[in-house]
Amino acid sequence: MSRAANKGNAQKTARNLLVQYGIKATPVPVERIAKLLGVRVEYAPLDGELSGLACIRDGVPIIGVNTLHAPSRQRFTIAHEIAHILLHKHELEQAVHVDRGSLRRDALASAGVDATEIEANAFAAELLMPTDLLLSALDGRSVDYEDDEAVAALAKRFKVSETAIRFRLNSLGEHS
Repeated sequence: MSRAANKGNAQKTARNLLVQYGIKATPVPVERIAKLLGVRVEYAPLDGELSGLACIRDGVPIIGVNTLHAPSRQRFTIAHEIAHILLHKHELEQAVHVDRGSLRRDALASAGVDATEIEANAFAAELLMPTDLLLSALDGRSVDYEDDEAVAALAKRFKVSETAIRFRLNSLGEHS
């Protein structure tokens, strides 16, 4: 039986990290956060649509990032995989390990039906586009998430994709 996703806990964990490391401005330094957490980030061209992977090798958490993807996508992947390491470490430790580690495939993440993937996406969104910093960037304005110019400006400011900003604005209800 699958468990329900706890997006609130995932978002709270992301906010706590930002406070812990004194991050109050955009873009959020996701690679530095990984390093501070003792996570090793490795970059390599990965097959197909695989954005990244997380594994624990000899007690060291490792994130693999697809260099064939855009930098904004790589940042989201790092944040997403940090979530798996922090929130789902037990699953990573219990996974059957192969030489390449235990993979977190995009199909589950994209479908948004698996509780761990929903939580990882919620964590990544809050880490890279923190509610308070996004609301501050909006400065009280309501932004139509179909407004390409406004969305592009926010995406550039937060160093995320326009798709990620649109999803985030929609989830916050900050659109007209």
